[in-house]
This record gives sequence, structure tokens and C-alpha cells, in this order.
Amino acid sequence: QVQLVESGGGLVQAGGSLRLSCAASGRTFSSYTMGWFRQAPGKEREFVAAITWSAGSTYYADSVKGRFTISRDYAKYTVYLQMNSLKPEDTAVYYCASTLQNMPTSPSRYNYWGQGTQVTVSS
Repeated sequence: QVQLVESGGGLVQAGGSLRLSCAASGRTFSSYTMGWFRQAPGKEREFVAAITWSAGSTYYADSVKGRFTISRDYAKYTVYLQMNSLKPEDTAVYYCASTLQNMPTSPSRYNYWGQGTQVTVSS
């Protein structure tokens, strides 16, 4: 089992920044890729960004490219999502997830999920 705990969400004005954290514990060696997803009310969960533990390779959804940065602290088993130039359409519950697969973007290919953290961007 892998336990994932997100933190760092909150309310921010458009144009502002937030940094989300995801702390992993348990059988962390069972994780190859860590991903961030988000889900707005009435919408499906969508891919935001992913990073591999070992090489630190990254991949982003087009909607956040250039504004969001995913990173990891291997020693702390923590993954971060730095979100800049936030827009109202970024409002959602943000989840981190882990998988043994290499950089999938579909939520169904991730095995473990955190409880989510709310991000609200006001206009």
C-alpha cells in the first residue's frame, strides 16, 4: 500500500500562485510515476502533470504548460505542484496519485490516490 497526503490548497485571486505538496509513505518503491489530477464540479477527473521518481522526467497537460511546474524531493518522498498565473478555470479538487507505469495520463492507470485538496481561484 502507498499512502498519499496532499496539502497546500486554498483560495487565491486570479494571477496568484499556490504550491501543492503530496507526501508519500508506505510501499513507495511501488511507485514509478507520480501524477497530479484535478476534478471540477460536474466534470471528469483530468490529468494535470506527472513526474517519474528516478529520472525526474515530467509531462504536462497543455492547459497548464508554462504555468505549472511539477517537481519531487526524492529524499522526502514528496512531490510538489507549483501553480503560477492561476485562472478561475483552474478551480478544482487536486489529487495526487501513483502508478508503476511510465507517465500515463489516464486516471484509470493510477493505483493509489490521495484524498484531494481544494484549490479555488477567484476572478
